[in-house]
Amino acid sequence: MGAIASRYRVSNAGLTNADIQNIENANKRENPGTLDELHKKTKDVLPVNFEGEIKIHKTLNYQQMSHTLTMSSMQNGYKLGATYIGTKQISPTEAFPVVLGDVDPAGNVNFNLIHQLTQDVRVKVAAQVQECKLSATQGTVEYKGSDYTLALAVGKPDCSDKSSVFVGHYLQSVSKHLTLGAELVYQSSARIAGGEVAIASAAARYTMDDSEVSATLGAASFHVCYFKQASEQLQVVAEMETSFRGMESTGTIGYQVTIPKAELVFRGMVDSNWNIGAVLEKKLQPLPFTFALSGMSNQAKQQFKFGCGLIIG
Repeated sequence: MGAIASRYRVSNAGLTNADIQNIENANKRENPGTLDELHKKTKDVLPVNFEGEIKIHKTLNYQQMSHTLTMSSMQNGYKLGATYIGTKQISPTEAFPVVLGDVDPAGNVNFNLIHQLTQDVRVKVAAQVQECKLSATQGTVEYKGSDYTLALAVGKPDCSDKSSVFVGHYLQSVSKHLTLGAELVYQSSARIAGGEVAIASAAARYTMDDSEVSATLGAASFHVCYFKQASEQLQVVAEMETSFRGMESTGTIGYQVTIPKAELVFRGMVDSNWNIGAVLEKKLQPLPFTFALSGMSNQAKQQFKFGCGLIIG
C-alpha cells in the first residue's frame, strides 16, 4: 500500500486540485441519450421538403393550439393540433408531462404522451386511429443511467392474431468520445414463417470537438452518418444507407447555413438518386411570422416540386 500511495503522489506531483478536477471532467462519461437519437445531428441538418403549407400556432398558458392547412399534389387537408406541457420541471428546457396530438376532418387521430416518472425513468405512449380503427399503438419505457440508456418498447399487441413486437435498446458511453449500443427486435405473428423472428443490430457513435460519426449495422441494412460543424454558421453532413436485401445504396450530402443577424436558415441536399432539395426559412420580425420556401427536383425522372409556407405564432 505504501508503494502504491507513493507512486500516486509522484504521478500527481505539480498538479493542483483544479488541474485534477479538469482532468476528471475531461474523461467523465455522460449519458449517451437514446438509440433513436443516434443520427439526430445529421437528420436535423437535412431539409424536409413540402409543396404548400400554412401553420398557425396559439399559446395559452401551458397549452398550444395549432392549425395546419396543407395544399399539395400528394395531399390536401386540414389538421387541428393541440399540445399540453405540465408543470413538473426537470430542467430549464424540459417540463412534463407532455401530451400532443392532432385530428383531421375525417376523424384520423395521432396521440403522443411523454412523462418523466422519476429523474431516471421516462415513459412514452403513442397511438394512431385511422378510419375509426386503432391502427397502431406503442409503449416505451426508458431508463437513463449516468453513462448508459436502456429502453424497452412494445408495439400493438394483438391477442386475436397472437402477434406482438418487442424492441430492446441499450446504449453505453465507453469513453467521453465513444458510444456503443445494440438493438434487438422480436416479432411474433401467425403470418410469419415459423411464427416468430428476431433481428439484432449494433450501433456506434464517435464524437469529436466539432464533428460526429454514427453508424448502425444489422442483418439487412447498414446506415452511417457524418456531421461536421464547419463554422458558426455552416454545418455539413453526409449519409449513406445500404439495403443488403435490395442490394442498393443511397448516398446523401447536405448542409445548413444559419445567418443569425438576418434570422435566416437555409438547408440543402443532393443524393445519389439525383434528388436535389432545399428549404429556406426566414423570420419576418417584428411580426410573429416565419416564411418558408421549398424546392425539390429529380433530373432522372424529370420531376420538380415547389412550395411555400407560412408559420404564424
